[in-house]
Amino acid sequence: MNSLEISNDDFRRLAAEVVALSAEYLSVLDARSIFPNTSGAETEQVFALDLPEQGLGDRALADLRQVMERARAQNGRFFGYVQGAGEPVAALGDLLASVINQNMTAWRSSPAGVTVERTVVRWLAEAVGCRGFLGTLTGGGSAANLMGLAMARETKTPGNEQGLWNKTAGVVYASQQIHMAVPKAVAMLGIGRENLRYIPCDDSYRMIPSELERAIREDEGRGRPAISVVASAGTVNTGAVDPLREIAEIAHARGIWMHVDGAYGALAALAAPEKFDGLNLVDSLSLDPHKWLYQPLDCGCLLYRDVEKARKTFRYTGTYAKQLSSDPIEGFAFFEESIELSRRFRALKLWLSLRYHGLASFRAAIHRDLDHAQRLARSIDGSPLLERLAPVELSAVCFRHLASREAPEEKRNWFNLELLKKIIGRGKIYLSNAELQGKFCLRACIVNYLTKDSDIDTVVPEVLAAAQEVQA
Repeated sequence: MNSLEISNDDFRRLAAEVVALSAEYLSVLDARSIFPNTSGAETEQVFALDLPEQGLGDRALADLRQVMERARAQNGRFFGYVQGAGEPVAALGDLLASVINQNMTAWRSSPAGVTVERTVVRWLAEAVGCRGFLGTLTGGGSAANLMGLAMARETKTPGNEQGLWNKTAGVVYASQQIHMAVPKAVAMLGIGRENLRYIPCDDSYRMIPSELERAIREDEGRGRPAISVVASAGTVNTGAVDPLREIAEIAHARGIWMHVDGAYGALAALAAPEKFDGLNLVDSLSLDPHKWLYQPLDCGCLLYRDVEKARKTFRYTGTYAKQLSSDPIEGFAFFEESIELSRRFRALKLWLSLRYHGLASFRAAIHRDLDHAQRLARSIDGSPLLERLAPVELSAVCFRHLASREAPEEKRNWFNLELLKKIIGRGKIYLSNAELQGKFCLRACIVNYLTKDSDIDTVVPEVLAAAQEVQA
């Protein structure tokens, strides 16, 4: 046996220890403090150790408990960001995916793996009303948005071969509420953030189609070609869904690529399809199963209408990767339709999780999240000390403490920042923050199948109790 091999008996024993530790963690997850009782210095002392020259053997597993003790607990009272608890059956799929260690480059690299991923992508497209779309799983929404905009750029202002030098700069349009992944993608693609034009939003933080149309006409008059319109199917701040059908009609009338950032919200189309009218009209769409299908990180997805445009954008195959089969199944290669070459078997956890629970169970869980957001909104509206700052379209709820009835905006912003720190420090609930029209607000985002009514009912009392400490 070589230096890295272990026996089957040793693997079973180690795996059983890890599974037992995981089951213990899940059994007490609800009782854990949301944020661990640790500091930066303490965490460094525990983990920033020298690399051992000689192996620790079984003793290496002992520190897994330290990892769990200093991890943030994503139980039913974790309302930060757009993240919930990872679904345990999917986690088992991740374990097996790591054991069989398939590289998802092409069918010949993993016949089962590639077929499972293509199946899962089809399921996702059908679930959100985009039957017939193809695509690929990604690390998350940032990668999916980058790839969608790369397809838009190569379709409208080709640059793969000769670059973008000496070409008139094209324009990407997006609302003022667009996720930061889009300006990052625009920069990386060489379009330049100066050519990302932000479109005003209405009082519900949705892109205003007439303002989009006006901006496009202005740029057409200046000889600036449009590359893409990026709409949101659930903005990160408030969960607002842009008027997708109206935006699609404007984009299609002018031959402009329409991409939708649906990383947060698009999968809510399972439970509330009426909120996403026009989603099937887009050219490309990002969505994140590791958000609203509760999958363990990481698992994003890019869907697109036209596979040939994906191949035009991403195909570049060295002789060492030349396909040996002309069969449409056995000759398939993900690397000819996506940015990645080496890719882990992300689809296995999602495939296993969806088959184990069934789509109806996920639809019901999303319904509960949407209902919980409305329940929280009612609770906030019922408190004279709190103010809700945006409509609740999906499951993000933005609000603030008024500090005092006569407090100026600057003081309210300061007070709510201090309040958020106090809430996190108390460890009973976890909120994040947003800024809306210059107002610092507390933000609860509910994408967690573990959340119960009692968890929602904890939020307002905890916020008010923490506020009393800040005021003291």
